[in-house]
Amino acid sequence: MSDSIRVCIGDDHRVVREGLKLVLCDPVNGLPEIRVVAEAADGPQVLERVTGLHGPAGLDMVLLDIALPELDGLEVLQQLRRDWPTLPVLMLSTYPERQYAVRCLQMGAAGYLHKSADPDAMVAAVRRVAAGQRYVSDATAQALAQAVARTSPVRGLAERKSHGLEALSYREHQVFRLLMTGQTVSEIGAQLGLAPNTVSTYRARILEKTGARNDVELALLARGPATD
Repeated sequence: MSDSIRVCIGDDHRVVREGLKLVLCDPVNGLPEIRVVAEAADGPQVLERVTGLHGPAGLDMVLLDIALPELDGLEVLQQLRRDWPTLPVLMLSTYPERQYAVRCLQMGAAGYLHKSADPDAMVAAVRRVAAGQRYVSDATAQALAQAVARTSPVRGLAERKSHGLEALSYREHQVFRLLMTGQTVSEIGAQLGLAPNTVSTYRARILEKTGARNDVELALLARGPATD
């Protein structure tokens, strides 16, 4: 790695990208300096920027939003892990850790960072990941521990079924996430390049795996248990 940390930011909101640059590139606590050398507003642009910089030859890490247009962050993560397996990727999201952190780590991300994290935590996460280490926040560690606990054979079937989101395939999880944004079956099909009846089949599988009876119950499941 060079003396400075070279970062590519993938986020579809310009105000978020500008805010991240202000946070990351503010010289705090000395070196190593963090430099944003590329930015992208959608999934294909992220892949183009990384390829244009020859992966780890021109970058030390990618800071990648999950909710990207055209290709979402999970799809981009898959391609980056395939094409540039040594390039660390830190996922960035507004989704709670319990919903996506474990899945991202399982897919090869070096860490998961919530957009509400304070600036010091963001800088620390970027430096840690760029150094080849994993970044696991307290909330992510809790999500990992809960995921392990839910796979315990002593858990009852009914309790495991209530956490059926983790049983979803990658494509089922895509459909689930789009359903939660209020999109129709036809709209989801157009976005994912699937026939509407195929999307309906995925929706039926999601309902079966989670034990939910309708989209309202799926939304409640996605929110997770209420906390005081």
